[in-house]
Amino acid sequence: MHEVITLDNALRVVFEPINHTRSAAIGVWVKAGALLEDDGETGLSHLMEHMSFKGTKRYSVQQLAGLMDMIGGQVNAATSKLYTTYYARVTEGNLKKAADLLAELVLQPLMAEEELNREKNVVLEEINMTADNPEDAVDDLINEALYSGQPLAKPILGRRNAIAGYTREDAIRFRDKFYHPANTVISVAGQFKRDEMLSLLNERFGTWQNVQPAAVFPAITTNRTIVQLGADKPVEQVYLCLGYKGLQADHPDSYGLLLMNTIYGGAVSSRLFQRIREQKGLVYNIYSAPSFYPTCGDFVIYAAVSPANAEKVLQLVDEETESFLADGVSNRELRQAKEQMKTGYVLAQESAYQRMTALGSATLLGREIKPARKVLAGIERVTKQDVHRIAVQVLGSGAGMAFVGKDAEKLIATIRGYEYGQIG
Repeated sequence: MHEVITLDNALRVVFEPINHTRSAAIGVWVKAGALLEDDGETGLSHLMEHMSFKGTKRYSVQQLAGLMDMIGGQVNAATSKLYTTYYARVTEGNLKKAADLLAELVLQPLMAEEELNREKNVVLEEINMTADNPEDAVDDLINEALYSGQPLAKPILGRRNAIAGYTREDAIRFRDKFYHPANTVISVAGQFKRDEMLSLLNERFGTWQNVQPAAVFPAITTNRTIVQLGADKPVEQVYLCLGYKGLQADHPDSYGLLLMNTIYGGAVSSRLFQRIREQKGLVYNIYSAPSFYPTCGDFVIYAAVSPANAEKVLQLVDEETESFLADGVSNRELRQAKEQMKTGYVLAQESAYQRMTALGSATLLGREIKPARKVLAGIERVTKQDVHRIAVQVLGSGAGMAFVGKDAEKLIATIRGYEYGQIG
């Protein structure tokens, strides 16, 4: 059973002991991501994640690297559209050391100008690497198609000109804006002593002072206009994405959409995978996936295919969509999807890292932390009629499109004006 405690400085701590494991995980979750960045801040959430490892008041870059290796396990950080998280996965004996180290990274970064300039170059290389990867590039393009003109269209890494131009003053201003107790959650799960850990976190984080309120996500909507974007790249395949309006986080139909995704394109037994890869042999990989955001969501189909077969794959996707919307799902498909989803959830409950992640993100974003029985009951309650209704709502509208690869822009031109049911 989890427990949420608010320290005197408004920092929230969420605990969940897992007594049958010998490992533990701790994460510091900061509400700072691409969705919250103003126009002059694009990519700063990610850059600040990097800078936290570039020396602190107590430790040099090299000393920090040594401490991370000495703890063992894994110490890392990640930036998303919604937040930045600093985390450690360790054995129970190293949890206190991990908490000390995360406090150092989050609260005491030096932000030295020389290190900032060096790290900006590192991020620019990361942007170049992403641009060279067509799978990453098409993901950025579909976000632009679905959310053009809104913060979700911004790449997490930022844009080259913006990153190159940031100063130390920009970085410090951004950290002061987002890195404060009311905008942060610490999550701990696994094997630990609750009172000892709470005392340690009070000692390490309790003196952190900043009276700003928590950041508020802007209201975002998925574009109603069908946008089609293409980018030619000298690679052997064309990477394609079809994007639909999905559901926002904590929507009552979230379980139904996840089950629909499993049946439609989210598993190796799914209709898209079986028809287009196994029966037709036209792709190595094809899948679908939903994303849930505070005020909106999307549902995206991904595939990589030879340019000569791209239109055929789109036609087959369209045929499977028509069949899905016309006939719904079978009892067997729904039962199989439920078993997959429930099993995945139950297995995740046994992982300290997965529980820490679920608790930290939910607490930071103000989402309900549901007990296992409620989650499993919610999955079980979904009916065939629910899945069909959700499929009509999500897949029955026009799709935004993004193509990256050989002759991608030519492919866009050939299917200009595409809407559901009009390919072929």
